[in-house]
Amino acid sequence: MTITLVNPEGLPKVDLYRQVAVATGSRLVFLAGQVSVGPDGNTVGVGDLAAQVEQCYLNVATALAEVGGSFDDVAKLTVYVVDYTPDKMALLGEGIARAAAKLGVTPAAPLTGLGISALAAPDLLVEVEATAVLDGPGRGKGSKRD
Repeated sequence: MTITLVNPEGLPKVDLYRQVAVATGSRLVFLAGQVSVGPDGNTVGVGDLAAQVEQCYLNVATALAEVGGSFDDVAKLTVYVVDYTPDKMALLGEGIARAAAKLGVTPAAPLTGLGISALAAPDLLVEVEATAVLDGPGRGKGSKRD
């Protein structure tokens, strides 16, 4: 495993994530921010923050799988939430839990949550960006950039 997650003594312990990730792999993977758009190009969960968070996490998992990774390889997540208020934390947790159940994982990498005013389309409520660390050579079907 390339990532070790730690909650140091003296820092708050948060259920949704760990405070520190130690990466020992050889390949850094940077994912573009994933929004709640399904394979058909349509927004999933219009008006439903939990459903959109779930789809974002599923999209992150799909992108990671393409390059031979999984949530076990995620070193850092950044979550952008439109018009964030503290009462939305429960919906974020619900969406993460639903995605984790579908994927059979515990996505606990360090997480930074940011409130923003808008995303690329008005129906989008959340975007999730990930950085992962993998061992060994590339295993995905993706093409190299020239």
